[in-house]
Amino acid sequence: MTPSQRALGAFLRAHRERLPPPPDQGRRRRTPGLKREEVAEACGVSATWYTWLEQGRPVSASAQALARLAEALHLAAAERAYLFEMAGRRDPAAPDPGDDLPPQVLALPSHLSIPTYVLDHTWTARAWNAGAAHLFLGWLDGDHDRNLLRYIFLSPSGRRLIDPWEERARRVVGEFRADCSRRFTDPALQDLIEQLSARSPLFSQYWQEQAVLRREGGERRFNHPTDGPRRFLQSTLVLESNPGTKLVSLAPCR
Repeated sequence: MTPSQRALGAFLRAHRERLPPPPDQGRRRRTPGLKREEVAEACGVSATWYTWLEQGRPVSASAQALARLAEALHLAAAERAYLFEMAGRRDPAAPDPGDDLPPQVLALPSHLSIPTYVLDHTWTARAWNAGAAHLFLGWLDGDHDRNLLRYIFLSPSGRRLIDPWEERARRVVGEFRADCSRRFTDPALQDLIEQLSARSPLFSQYWQEQAVLRREGGERRFNHPTDGPRRFLQSTLVLESNPGTKLVSLAPCR
């Protein structure tokens, strides 16, 4: 039994017990809430399956069964999200994060003194400050394509700036694969992947390696055309309401 299975079982039991019993049986109950059999019947699953789920046993729970379970337990939005998170499933009723970002998120880079930018789910820069524009020549300055992946793989400026380029480029593809798994069928993402695969043999090679890497911070090195070699510590914050949106900042190394 894993910690998440144990937590899921405790969560289900607590929410089952908080529900009122049927009106005609309330006075005859010695235990609070609904019976396991009543919850199972309400969501169209077997009593054994539900009992094992509540006991934290390793049983398979489909998204459809979990949705019916959420309805039977009258879960609020946050509780429903917790149910799916603990079960490791995506809620089919969850709204797909949109491309419109809150103004306060887009304004964040302007409040910071270090190079900072905001990426959307396609890794396209949506906001940045003057420090980021100065650092990322050929991407965030002037009138350029704002997609980070196209900058890395298709722009000569990106290849000259990033050090070491090949090592970072390979890792970025693994991070991108992990990041876009939430919206893998999104037409904009698929178009970007197809375009990069067709135009960059190295992107195609790295993409076919099927590497999946967690996005990590740490030291980033650049060969800036006017400032010379620069080193920064990169940090990435993910927007809770839209996990595809990232705030990336680079603090100069002393």
